[in-house]
Amino acid sequence: MSAVSDFPIEVIVGPEFVTGSSRMKAGTAQKLILNMISTASMIQLGHIRGNKMVDMQMTNEKLKKRAIKIVQEQLSISKKEAKALILKHKSIRIALDQYTSNE
Repeated sequence: MSAVSDFPIEVIVGPEFVTGSSRMKAGTAQKLILNMISTASMIQLGHIRGNKMVDMQMTNEKLKKRAIKIVQEQLSISKKEAKALILKHKSIRIALDQYTSNE
């Protein structure tokens, strides 16, 4: 169980700007709070390096391209080299760790 669950979080959002949209601000506030909690959790679990997610699942082309770009930027290597590392290791974290341990 998360330590966050031990502390109630109350956000005062005030009245809605648009009358009749009784949950618009509350829903937005809830989403922001949940995003902050999940982001902090991912950082504490070590899934983030700098501001990059290194343990993401590369389930589509967009995420595969993002993974290549992360490896390319983190290691200061060419796109071709980064793509080869991703294809070989199937993981951003492993690609980064293997490359830096082989230097």
